[in-house]
Amino acid sequence: MREDIEKYRRMSGVKSDSFQDLEAAPHWEAYETGVQHYDADEYLQAVAWLEESLSEALSALEECRALCEGPWEDEDEEEKMQPGLYEAIAAHYIQVLKCRQQCVLEIATKPGRISATEDFIPSHLDLLQFAYNQVGNQTLAAECAASYLLFYPTDEAMLEKMKQYRTELGEDTAVTHYVQRSLMEKKLIYYAVEHLGETFNDPVSIILIFLKDQMLMRRTPKSLRGPLPFEGIAVTMDSQQMNGTQRVVFDRVLTESECKDLLRLTKAAGEAGDGYRARRSPHTPHERFEGLTVLKAMQLAQNGDVEWRDAKLLLQASEKSRKIIESYFTPGKKLHFSFTHLVCRRAVDGEQEGRMDLSHPVHADNCLLDPEGQECWKEPPAYVYRDYSGILYLNDDFQGGGLFFTEMDTVTVTAEVRPKCGRLVAFSSGKENPHGVWAVSRGRRCAIALWYTHSREHAEQVKGYVEETNTSTSNISSSAPRAPNRASKTADQRQKPGLDRKQHPKVLRARDEF
Repeated sequence: MREDIEKYRRMSGVKSDSFQDLEAAPHWEAYETGVQHYDADEYLQAVAWLEESLSEALSALEECRALCEGPWEDEDEEEKMQPGLYEAIAAHYIQVLKCRQQCVLEIATKPGRISATEDFIPSHLDLLQFAYNQVGNQTLAAECAASYLLFYPTDEAMLEKMKQYRTELGEDTAVTHYVQRSLMEKKLIYYAVEHLGETFNDPVSIILIFLKDQMLMRRTPKSLRGPLPFEGIAVTMDSQQMNGTQRVVFDRVLTESECKDLLRLTKAAGEAGDGYRARRSPHTPHERFEGLTVLKAMQLAQNGDVEWRDAKLLLQASEKSRKIIESYFTPGKKLHFSFTHLVCRRAVDGEQEGRMDLSHPVHADNCLLDPEGQECWKEPPAYVYRDYSGILYLNDDFQGGGLFFTEMDTVTVTAEVRPKCGRLVAFSSGKENPHGVWAVSRGRRCAIALWYTHSREHAEQVKGYVEETNTSTSNISSSAPRAPNRASKTADQRQKPGLDRKQHPKVLRARDEF
């Protein structure tokens, strides 16, 4: 396309104003121009462009919010009973509120990208505060500082600047109604979450960071946690014990006998599976992978290559795990299978001495992890539609192979999970849960890898089999879960704001289980 554009530029009669970017957003053009002047220490020009960008961004926000008033369709409408008049009115108004809260993501997403730029509105205030101070306008600098502190009230550098402005000006400054309006809408939404069975994924990383540790801003209210759908399952580690967000470990999901039956099925994975067929792992040359999907297991059973009861057990174990994760994390909101794989990792004999790599590098399941930029870009080739992940272990007679979670830097380990028969580890699939697998240095590690999505259009195409066995999971051999503890975000401290601005990496590869 670039070559075509250059060809058009060389044609006679074609002028520069003949080219129009139909996707261009005025606030983004102004923002990038302002940042260029800011980086060049041209603060008067930077102020003009950043003010224009902020004004255009807030106008775009209002336009987006107005469009939320239109009709909407519930993707699960066919599965629900038709509501009464008051329920329908409430449902529509809640949908409008949720839509308005997402508008900040819309304006923070540059045309041509899928991921929103984090802290888009606060970054304007941060840059403008510094630029106004440089050109000698302390009054406007103080206004920007006060507004910024509504988003990050514990930012020590900005608090120091605020003390300085109060000393110079002798008064506090007023701020826009933008934050207060969003706060009131969030209160209404969380009332619906607690009392009307609604769910809400708050774009809290973009706006109103200062509210996330308050009662109304909890991501998964305790009142929404329903009882686990099976008896005998134990919650052995919750989010707080695992030093993270939306992480949990369940034990006794499978019996020893069921693990043995599924391990028998893994032999077919090595011989006729649709995974790696005992080839070298794509992540390390020191291990071999074998895999088997639910659909392939059913096809092998139809051909008489494996026992029907073993193939059916794989399906039942997967469905049981889905119900447990759905009940624990998203009660009242349907989780669909995204992808399911019975997979084994086997250490290659004679190739383990001095080994320094991992069985699976640290990654996130629905975004492209960028450790240097401390960001995770939710865009293809990542599986952006995945919402929750799970691993159901079948054995522990091997060395290494434990699951571990890290910070965004992919180096600081926050929690580890040792595999054992019947243990299910589940977690949300986003940037809050980077994870990897220690090297399997001896033996063969087998587990059922599970990914789930709220999006019905991305559901795994084995639904017919799943529905057929939905009522058959009770023969697979569940204590009330605990609420997760969210890790708080530390505000950056810097002399000149913007020096650590995140740049989108040029090349990022999706690191996924398969």
